Amino acid sequence: MAATTAAPAAAGLDSPRAWRNVAAAFLSSATTLGTAYSFGAFFQSMSDEFGTTRGATAVVFGATTFTFFWLSLVTGRLVDRYGPRPLLVGAAASLAAGLWATSTVDSLTVGYLTYGAGVGIAAACGYVPMVAVVGGWFAQRRALAVGLSVAGIGVGTLIMSPLSARLIASLGWRDTYRVFGVGGPLILLACALLVERPPGSGAGAAPRFREALSSAVFRRLHLSATAFGLGLFVPFVFVVPYAKANGVAPVRAALLVGLLGGSSVIARAAFGGLTKRLGSFRLYRMCFASHALSFLLWLIAGDSFAMLVLFVVVLGVGYGGFVALSPVVLADRLGVAGLGSVLGLFYTASGLGGLIGPPAAGAIIDATDSYRIPAALATGFGVIAFLLLLGLPVHDGRLVPEPGPGAEPAP
Repeated sequence: MAATTAAPAAAGLDSPRAWRNVAAAFLSSATTLGTAYSFGAFFQSMSDEFGTTRGATAVVFGATTFTFFWLSLVTGRLVDRYGPRPLLVGAAASLAAGLWATSTVDSLTVGYLTYGAGVGIAAACGYVPMVAVVGGWFAQRRALAVGLSVAGIGVGTLIMSPLSARLIASLGWRDTYRVFGVGGPLILLACALLVERPPGSGAGAAPRFREALSSAVFRRLHLSATAFGLGLFVPFVFVVPYAKANGVAPVRAALLVGLLGGSSVIARAAFGGLTKRLGSFRLYRMCFASHALSFLLWLIAGDSFAMLVLFVVVLGVGYGGFVALSPVVLADRLGVAGLGSVLGLFYTASGLGGLIGPPAAGAIIDATDSYRIPAALATGFGVIAFLLLLGLPVHDGRLVPEPGPGAEPAP
């Protein structure tokens, strides 16, 4: 009887039905995180209207990323228990409410709540749970499927950042948020119709927070990701204001964040297909090295738009690889059962980086009227993040599975 019931579940893996879930995850991540990461295009308009400092305005983005990544602790668990559809419906409602409420605020402090909670909750429901779902639908092509799913973040950023700048120029930032508050939720509701709970052990699995925290390797990966995030999110907020301060037109400046997202798409798709040849963890470390080196380009860019383009492209490669490979690296080490809860715990590292990095960078820029110190600090944190990955147990370019039951390596 066990073999009879297991066969249909196994037959669904790597099937056209599984790829439908990839499409849903791609669109969901493009919508939720494309919205969040386009904030740099709104930064100057909101700062000017409310008369706030760079540091204070950057808290909007920091609160959003913190909410998104830390709430993933909950949503990662919820998708294991209840499946993805209720979460996507919740994401649509939260995104609509958050953006419409933000379009009416008369204080940036209120915007911390409306935007931070509304967009943060939507992203927490629409990203990590969907990645966990895709991981459960694949066995032979998991790395490629996850890579294509998270490529939605890059595509969303590539489209929405310059689109935001154009809409702000013609409609203003408030009406632009209203437009996004209608279109984004409709896309998420369509995704809810496409997505399904995965077959096999990933569905309904017990939470694995304690198991992950007891792993010295997981703790090192988490600390490394925290250092990575402290630098990563600074350009999402400040590369556009930096370019404008150096004479770049607003739409062209917003294109920099779009290019960051676009280059991350290439990395996610390419690295997802290269894991079998080179190993997931070997590629993961290469992405961290690329991340650290990219900030050196920002340090020497000055007013050269070409150098800024090179900076965001190299950064996007490292960032895209990190996003695509993190679920695979964790599955290699800890297995796929209950992967939603493991991913939720892991991404709290990025939440800390997003909460601290951009507001701190804004405060430094306000105090010094210079972007050099934040760029130098981001370089240093990138180096630390890379060094923390050295010395971990690796075989054939992948992390050795954690000793104990349920920790088979991901195919």
